[in-house]
Amino acid sequence: MGSTADKIKGMANEAAGNVKQGVGKALNKPDLQAEGFAQERKGEAQQAVGKTKDAVKKVIDKA
Repeated sequence: MGSTADKIKGMANEAAGNVKQGVGKALNKPDLQAEGFAQERKGEAQQAVGKTKDAVKKVIDKA
């Protein structure tokens, strides 16, 4: 998967996680809140992978 795809999926997971957290909090559902928190962190990790791929590509292109 390319760096752009990783970053897009990461942003989508972050957004979905934020929504789940909000709904979980509003409905007093700690399980849903925790699921949202985990999904948000997954999204952050996916974005980091995408950024790392970009950085590696830049180093390789300079070589």
